[in-house]
Amino acid sequence: MKNLFSKTLSKKRLVLFSASFLVFAAAIGIFLYEGTKKTVALTLDGEERVIKTHANTIEDLFNDLNISLRSEDYLSLAAHTEVKNNLSVVWKPAKQVEVIQDQETKKYWTAADTVADFLKEQSIVIKEHDKLSPNPDAKLKQDAKIAIQRAFPLKVVVGGKEQDVWSTSTTVADFLSQQGITLNKMDRVEPALKQTVTKDAVINVIRVEKVTDVVEEPISYAVITKNDSQLEKGKQKVVSEGQEGLLTKEYEVVLENGKEVSRKLITEKKVKEKQDKIVAMGTKVITAQVSRGSSESSAREFYVSSTAYTANCNGCSGYTATGINLKANPNVKVIAVDPRVIPLGSKVYVEGYGYAIAADKGSAIKGNKIDVFFASLSDAYRWGRKTIKIKILK
Repeated sequence: MKNLFSKTLSKKRLVLFSASFLVFAAAIGIFLYEGTKKTVALTLDGEERVIKTHANTIEDLFNDLNISLRSEDYLSLAAHTEVKNNLSVVWKPAKQVEVIQDQETKKYWTAADTVADFLKEQSIVIKEHDKLSPNPDAKLKQDAKIAIQRAFPLKVVVGGKEQDVWSTSTTVADFLSQQGITLNKMDRVEPALKQTVTKDAVINVIRVEKVTDVVEEPISYAVITKNDSQLEKGKQKVVSEGQEGLLTKEYEVVLENGKEVSRKLITEKKVKEKQDKIVAMGTKVITAQVSRGSSESSAREFYVSSTAYTANCNGCSGYTATGINLKANPNVKVIAVDPRVIPLGSKVYVEGYGYAIAADKGSAIKGNKIDVFFASLSDAYRWGRKTIKIKILK
């Protein structure tokens, strides 16, 4: 019985010892396993972690972490780099970004932090007048959208002054707002505000304004004639001088770019009345008489070249050099002479014409030449040009 108990106890000790040894061996194994791991400092998408690993390469390390690497991801060290103790690795996952440019959409993968970094990475140049949204400092997020509007050249004419500018606007209204051009109530724009702005277009802003213009205009006076029986017929005398009146007119004037395009009369007001000129016209008839007494016997006779004229000739006033009104006295017998040959006022007898008075002169009447007056143009043509005898009575 005693031997049996001793054998049982020995077996229990053996089992206990074996179990302890296995535990100790496992502990040693775990200690040795953990002790051979390498410490790596990871920065994963901005989050810092320290891990221990048996991975041979960085790619193995990320596979152990169930992180799939993309070629566009940012990795501070190459994926095939050997993992060593106290290694530091920075990883930034690539984000998908959509770029909209000139109505064309293109998708990119990038690990850039900001819009500016992404544009630099992709060699996308933003020029001075181009429009970018969001701004270059904006942080990039997954599925971010970047809009680029490329500027194009065009001309703007404001009030007649032309300027070359750049624009990314889609309508004329947007463009004017972008340029800080304010439209007044009456201004006109070509093309219309809703029109789409295109490359090399010309935007014309016509400045329109209404102004008031006050103009003074003279009122012409009339010449009123009154018969005067005491004044010799053919003579006239000013009884009272005429004076112009004054009229003010107010106009509404429309100006485009400072130039008048229309004018509308609003009001007019008579400021000063006119005074008509009064002229007395003589009606007293003086008959030219030529005596035929002894004077005829002593008269000087000679031949002259003669032509004829009327009171309505080109440049004629209707009055003779001595003041006879030929239009008022169509039947008077008058000749035009050279006063150096035949003195003005002389009574003469003209062959084929009759008794007359040398009462007129002319620039073309020189020397032995006379011009015979006829009331009718047809009579003057019939007279023509001919040599005749003239007798100076006195």
